[in-house]
Amino acid sequence: MLSIEKIGGTSMTRFQDVLRNIVLPKNGQDPYNRIFVVSAYGGVTNWLLENKKTKAPGVYTDFIATNNANKQLGQLEKRLLELNKEFVPIGLNLAQADEFIVKRIRQVKRYLHNIAEIVASGYVDKAAIYLQAREILASIGESHSAFNSANIAAHHGLNTTCVDLSGLHDPEYLTIDQRIEKAFAHIDCSKTIPFVTGYTKGTEGIMRQFDRGYTEVTFAKIAAHLKADEAIIHKEYHFCSADPGIVGEQNAHPVCYTNYDIADQLADIWMEAVHPSVSKILEQAGINLRVKNAFDPEHPGTLISRTYKSESPRIEMISGADNVQVIEIHDPRMVGAVGFDKAIMDIFARHKVNYILKATNANSISVVVRKSSDLSLVNELKDSFFEVSLQDAAIVCVLGTNISGSGILARAATALAREHINIKCLSLSLRQVNIQFVIDPENYQTAIRALNTEFFPPAG
Repeated sequence: MLSIEKIGGTSMTRFQDVLRNIVLPKNGQDPYNRIFVVSAYGGVTNWLLENKKTKAPGVYTDFIATNNANKQLGQLEKRLLELNKEFVPIGLNLAQADEFIVKRIRQVKRYLHNIAEIVASGYVDKAAIYLQAREILASIGESHSAFNSANIAAHHGLNTTCVDLSGLHDPEYLTIDQRIEKAFAHIDCSKTIPFVTGYTKGTEGIMRQFDRGYTEVTFAKIAAHLKADEAIIHKEYHFCSADPGIVGEQNAHPVCYTNYDIADQLADIWMEAVHPSVSKILEQAGINLRVKNAFDPEHPGTLISRTYKSESPRIEMISGADNVQVIEIHDPRMVGAVGFDKAIMDIFARHKVNYILKATNANSISVVVRKSSDLSLVNELKDSFFEVSLQDAAIVCVLGTNISGSGILARAATALAREHINIKCLSLSLRQVNIQFVIDPENYQTAIRALNTEFFPPAG
């Protein structure tokens, strides 16, 4: 039985726990027939590119501003060498690890110097070539952690292989799928444990396609290529019924079973327990996905499959987002006009704005989108339609693989009403897996707690 297992960046930083809980075999377990796809250590990709949350500059940001990254890469090298020291107590060969990362950064410096010279020539599209620099820089983090992981596990008596998909030493022009196929063509997973970079070099550009979700895409593509029996993502938390930070640890419960449809519903509101592209790859390959807490190894985690559906109607999860806006288009010409909303959606498409929810009546359409300071979409809508308004909002969702039972919508609405929370608009499709309520943003956390109490009442 072959399993493909992905380890996230926060978990990688606590590799002593990952080693004990995940990598080292237990109770006579066969240590092989497992592949580990690793993220960069927590924070490293932020140093390389930019901080994902705060947008604080990283090496990439400085490079496109100055066309010179030598100083920043020198500082990065010092930080990674310091990070290496933290893993010496669990078996990292410091001399080998330091030599690896020093050589890698030296090579990246040469590549970036060449890119800067090409940009200075004026013969190339700067935006396009800077994206190549972003790919090169991103690859450093996973190459570093994959080398270290294979080195540490080997110290503990396991036969390991570092599979570096970054292609920094391989000029062959390959797609992502071709590079994965080439890398695994001669690896016998029954005799070695591959530690694989979450970054894969490919002609299509994995970051251009998936940005910071690329490690999970590599993981899913390897699983599909090798026809894995199971895919496992190790995170630093459980896949829970609600956000423990809002409802409290004692009131958030691990979800044991769900399906890819629910994973997509969560991704649509940026609660990406699973990247939507990953769901599609695994679902189409017929591979189940298990999400486990790396620091609670005895818990079986959440099994996500294509076919699971609760036998009886029930809510399995409460989620939402408090960073959305509602755009309302009101126009008397709308009533009875076939295809009127197509003109609205064409404007959304031109501005490359995706929506989460669309609610309609005779002459109004309310569209919920991610909050943005860019008003160009709204301004064009105002130029085209009778009345257009914009409001900050939050969206709260009650989800389940089967919520078709009578009374569930009423219970959810009543729970919000008890807290005097007005529902501004709502959505429930015929598939009946997700009821979405749009409310004022200041009521977001109160709404999450109210719904969680209604559907997951405290014991006793």
